[in-house]
Amino acid sequence: MSNLIAKRIKETIDVKQAILEDPVLLQNISTAAERMIDVLKEGGKLVLCGNGGSASDAMHFAGELVGRFQKERTSWPALVLNSDPVAMSSIANDYDYSEVFSRQVDAFAHDRDILVGISTSGNSENVLKAIKAARSKGAYTVGLLGHGGGKIAKEAELSIVVPSDVTARIQESHIVIIHILCELIEEALSV
Repeated sequence: MSNLIAKRIKETIDVKQAILEDPVLLQNISTAAERMIDVLKEGGKLVLCGNGGSASDAMHFAGELVGRFQKERTSWPALVLNSDPVAMSSIANDYDYSEVFSRQVDAFAHDRDILVGISTSGNSENVLKAIKAARSKGAYTVGLLGHGGGKIAKEAELSIVVPSDVTARIQESHIVIIHILCELIEEALSV
């Protein structure tokens, strides 16, 4: 057991070291924070979506913005598309599961908003369709991805791609990146 534990900890350190040593990836994180700060300053909102663990990450991100991360401050608007089971199940039933986010984007996203699509594979069809729908509405799009970025990296205006093909390592890195984004947003907007 201790060998497996040590191996997994080493793997997560290696992925984070790769992120640390990638100036383009670090710049993309910074750019995403700047865009999110601008959107919130201008009265827009973050719209987030993902499946499975990525759905939990979207909810976590929104919770840190609407509630608080590290500072007492006003709340900021963040809408999580995967948090409404009635909308998701009715859209999946009446249309198709690939439409569960794009239909909501059509209803809720505006040109002053930013859509963050989270997908460890980079190929989640419903996240890809949400990115496309958001772009058609003029919203800025960010993909928080893994596995080389997949199809979503080609469609999103900005992609933050964790350099790993292991879902668990990607998810661990996504939460670190989300926390960094929350801290950067709070530092900029809590003055």
